[in-house]
Amino acid sequence: MHAGSVGESGAIVKPMTPETAGLIHTHTNVAGIVDPMTKALILNATYEPLSVVPVRRAAVLVLRGRAAVVEGTGRILHAEKVQIPAPSVVRLNRFVKVPFARGIAVNRRSIFARDEHECQYCRGPAENLDHIVPRSRGGEHTWANVVACCSRCNARKGDRLLGEISLSLIRRPNAPSRFGWVYARAGTELHPSWARYIA
Repeated sequence: MHAGSVGESGAIVKPMTPETAGLIHTHTNVAGIVDPMTKALILNATYEPLSVVPVRRAAVLVLRGRAAVVEGTGRILHAEKVQIPAPSVVRLNRFVKVPFARGIAVNRRSIFARDEHECQYCRGPAENLDHIVPRSRGGEHTWANVVACCSRCNARKGDRLLGEISLSLIRRPNAPSRFGWVYARAGTELHPSWARYIA
């Protein structure tokens, strides 16, 4: 891993030592079962969510004394000379000032995260985005006008308004909460232990 920052936090991670360079990307328990959780939530010293990073990077922050494990996955990360609990949430030891408010782009990843990868017309697996009011009819690309949907419902609705076809929304779409960026960046890998920090 190269030197870089933790999200926008400004916390620099220096190049890894031979002891940390071998940390694997997946977690395994003693039975060798692979844990699909591969991302960790980084908290500021004030416990405010700061970034979402690969578990490997979070582990390096802990090994370098820059952060402490707050929540673990119950798995172990293995390296040639080191074994450490795989973190799901870590807290920086020093406060990092974030100079700007985060905006969340209205894109496929963020809409799918908000709508839990579920079609907002039939609850089937989402595959596409749909503009409730089609763009060709003046609809805007905003949180309130874009939903996740399956290919079948998308084709069925086409360029029509909801009032012109027997389709209805499961729930009214809104902009995500102030920590919605966490969902957008984590995608489907939101660990249950994150819930108390992003409520």
